[in-house]
Amino acid sequence: MTHLNFLQKNLKFFILFIGVLVPFSTVADNNKTIGITQIVDHPSLDAIREGIIEELAKQGFVKDQNLTIIFESAQGNPIMATQIAQKFASLPLDAVVPISTPSAQAVVHQIKKTPIIFAAISDPVGASIVSSLEHPGGNVTGVADTPPLLEQMNFIEACIPQLKILGVVYNPGEANSASMIVTLKTLAAKKNILISTAAASKSADVQSAAHSLVGHVEAIFVGNDNTVVSGLESLVKACLDTKTPLFVSDPHSVDRGALAAYAYDQRQMGNQVGGMVAKILKGINPGSMPVERATDLKFSLNPQTAEKIKVTCTTAR
Repeated sequence: MTHLNFLQKNLKFFILFIGVLVPFSTVADNNKTIGITQIVDHPSLDAIREGIIEELAKQGFVKDQNLTIIFESAQGNPIMATQIAQKFASLPLDAVVPISTPSAQAVVHQIKKTPIIFAAISDPVGASIVSSLEHPGGNVTGVADTPPLLEQMNFIEACIPQLKILGVVYNPGEANSASMIVTLKTLAAKKNILISTAAASKSADVQSAAHSLVGHVEAIFVGNDNTVVSGLESLVKACLDTKTPLFVSDPHSVDRGALAAYAYDQRQMGNQVGGMVAKILKGINPGSMPVERATDLKFSLNPQTAEKIKVTCTTAR
């Protein structure tokens, strides 16, 4: 059989083969894989992650269909956060989404080319995640949840008019918490309010930190501190036992027993991050996208806690 006859006889096979191959290649090209990591599991960070996945689905990237998500939690361990970042650096990911400052710091240190879109970082510049909010450059952008500390202080004062000393439990090892304390003390000084701090370097330290404050302060405040939020139950108990108002920076902590919050909606923040991830998966350069700020602030109040500690606090402004 000549080569010409062979090609003529098998022409239909080659056409069929190419016709099948092209659609499969197109599908493969449309599939995306992203890595999501967070420093610890707790409801606030989980809600952000859920919001990201929810928004990605709305933008056409559906988990387990055309989107593969590799999720890793560092379980509160910075060393594990670095190991996760190293793992993600070795994988052919289309994007990496670190939730929390420690996770973002680890990822940015390890990954230099894959797009990084961060979430739940109060001070991205101070934490050396980006050098500029308006012009992040490189492969990093995201959503900053810079706490509205002045508004939060005004809210606490409205609830506790006799406030003279405000206790704050925080992890000095978290960059966002350390910078928050500096700003909070400056704002409080203008109101003649003293800030009394108690350090909790790990979640197991939250209980002792709480007991060092209750009885000496009129109220306690917790910012966007992942260590403290992960051990919140012991802080809530200490505050309930002593009828000390506990104010927090996320609505989910109110659901867990804190008195009140003036804070960002975590799931909505996740939606905002998910929208940025979708744009990058569609080809936008992350370095050209300014860092966005979380926008959806809301008041949350736990009426059961308010009744137990006998504090009248309204979310109306």
